[in-house]
Formats: sequence, structure tokens, C-alpha cells
Amino acid sequence: MKIAIIDPGSGNLASVQRALERVVAESGLPAEITVTTEAADVRAADRILLPGQGAFAACRRGLDALPGMVAALEDSVLGARKPFLGICVGMQLMAERGLEHGVTPGLGWIAGEIAPMDPRDAAGAALPLPQMGWNGLTLHQPAHPLLAGIAPGAHAYFVHSYALSGGDPAQLLASTDYGGPVAAIVGRDNLAGTQFHVEKSSLVGLRILSNFLTWQP
Repeated sequence: MKIAIIDPGSGNLASVQRALERVVAESGLPAEITVTTEAADVRAADRILLPGQGAFAACRRGLDALPGMVAALEDSVLGARKPFLGICVGMQLMAERGLEHGVTPGLGWIAGEIAPMDPRDAAGAALPLPQMGWNGLTLHQPAHPLLAGIAPGAHAYFVHSYALSGGDPAQLLASTDYGGPVAAIVGRDNLAGTQFHVEKSSLVGLRILSNFLTWQP
């Protein structure tokens, strides 16, 4: 199995790679993990991950700056239907557009846009941003293969100030609550994304990565 981790110029690439290496070692799966900026590596991969952190617009520019990468992603993910996992801003880039620092087109793989959060407590007072820390997950599609072994209420690690808005409920796998519901995991067909950092989410994140490596959409 060839696993490609795309480097768009931002993201916890080393942490994602280490987490995957641990999962591969513990599972005994024969896998080759490559962190890459090359479209050819994505085309040759069996599974593809896109981490990202920071601003939506900057991550999109970084992805566009890699020659042939967007076309390779579309051919591999939408065409060849290879399993794909976006992480944090990598998940956000799957949406139709982002509203951070202007309007920036996304990949358009899932419905909705990435909009600024406005979380409020029960009294209507604003909650701090970014949403940072451990939050429990509400599972909307607990039978999805990526959620195998994930208990309702399991905690994952979030760091973000923008979130998916106007998404398709059929594409929502899990949510969290931070002054209101927040999309935590989205997906359809052979592609999925986590708003939280799987590589920082301890055993929950490792289990999702393990599930991703055996997912047969």
C-alpha cells in the first residue's frame, strides 16, 4: 500500500507521518508512507491525506502552487475513487468555498462553505476563539467504517476559528458542540475529512487513521 501525505506548505506533516507510522507498525500492514509535493506521487498512491493548518486562502494557494496537484487529486479521488482524508484545513478545502481573508474557492467535494464561527454560551456571551482543546464527538453515522470503534462522546483535539456552514446533513458523520453544533467529520463516497487534528487526538485519532487504512469505500 502506498500512502501519500500532501504537503501544501502548512500542516503538522511530521506529526501526521509519525501517527501513520505507528498505526502501520501496530497493524502490520505493508505500507509505504511518503510526504510529497509531487503530483506523480499522488497518482501512484493507494490512499491520500491532505493536512492543513492556518488560513484557508493560504492553504489553497499552497495547494495550487504545486504543479499538477489539483488535477492529480481530482483524477485520483473523484476519478479513480481512492480513499482520501482531509485534516483540519485540509478538510475545509473539501468545501465549496472559504470566507477567511476574502472568498476563496474550495475543491467543491462537499456542500457548504467555511465561515467564521460565532459561538455563544447559554447566556448569549461570546465564547473564546479559536476553539482550542478537547471536545466530545456526537456520531451522526456511527456505522460509517471510519467511526468503527469510536464511542459516542469520545474526545478529539480541535484548533480552529472557522467551520463548515450550510453543509449537507447526509455528509455529516460527526459533530461537536462549541456554543452550538460544529461539523467535526464530514464525508461521502471515498472521501472524508476531520475538522479536528487526528494526529493530536490520541487513541481516537489513531483509531480513525487505522480505520482509514483499511477502509474499502
